[in-house]
Parts: sequence; C-alpha cells; structure tokens
Amino acid sequence: MNTTESEHKPDSESATGKGEQTQHEALYDRYAERARELFEAGQEKGKDAMEKAMEVARQQLSDAGEFSAEQGEAFKKFMRRDLEQTSQDMRALSQEAKEHLNPARLGAGALSSIARLLEATGSALQSLSRKAEDALHYNTGDITAAGTLNCTKCGQKVHLKRTTKIPPCPSCHGTEFRKGY
Repeated sequence: MNTTESEHKPDSESATGKGEQTQHEALYDRYAERARELFEAGQEKGKDAMEKAMEVARQQLSDAGEFSAEQGEAFKKFMRRDLEQTSQDMRALSQEAKEHLNPARLGAGALSSIARLLEATGSALQSLSRKAEDALHYNTGDITAAGTLNCTKCGQKVHLKRTTKIPPCPSCHGTEFRKGY
C-alpha cells in the first residue's frame, strides 16, 4: 500500500499540510468546549459531574445534527482518555512538587544559603575590620593630623594639637601607635 506524506503528519495538520483542522478535529473541539461549559455551569464538580457534562454535550450536539451518535460516543471515549492522562500528569507533578518543595528540604536549603551568605559576610567584615584597624596604626616618623595616639607598647596617650610628624612615645620610646579621636 502506498502512503502519502500527509498520512505521516501529526493529527493537528490536515492533508494540505497547512495546520488547518479537519472537520472531525473541529467537531471534537466543539464537543470538548460544550462539555467544559456544561461542567463549569453545574453546581457539582468531580468525575461524575464531568461524565454527566460529557453525556449532555454528546446528546445536545448529536440531536442538533452536528455529528452522529457513534461519533459522539467516540468523542466521549477520547475525552475520558485525555482527562485520565491529564489526571495522571497532575498526580506525577504533585508528587514531584512534594519531593522538591518539601518544607524541610526548602528550610534546609534556605538555611544553607543563609549560612553561606553569613560566612561570606563575616569574612568580608573581618577583612574590612583588619583594614580599618591597619588604618588606625601609626609609626614614629609618620605624618598625621591632630588627634590622640595611644602607644601600643605601654598605652601612653600622646595628644597632637595639629598636623605633625609622630615622635617616639615619651614614656617608653615605643614607635607604634593606635590613633583614637
């Protein structure tokens, strides 16, 4: 048997290859849309309510002559299959979401992220603290503005009233100071 290229195309494409719906596909879409409308308009929600909406849609469209009773039954069968597949997909997604979005797992992940952030912040603050501390250390011979220097060797305070060259400590002759204001 010879097959044409159009027979290998996905169902959403017609034999022309232009992506147009076939009449059969359009009827199924009409049926599915009517069943959805009836389901949404109803008070009850659930599998039984959907079955009822599908049967009423089949009956209405069949009575209106849009398709035969046999086509309507086939459409109901197709829609049940599609709904079951959607239900299975949703259950699988739900399970996957439970595994990946588990509060304990999220909490541990968030805690881990916060710990890494705090560690990095702590390291950055220590580095900044060392730099600030280094900036406060002065040696004899350095030039500095007015302020108070504390000898790191004996703690003697040296008060400078103006910008000057730092002298040795008057008490112990130490040469390292920490500046305070």
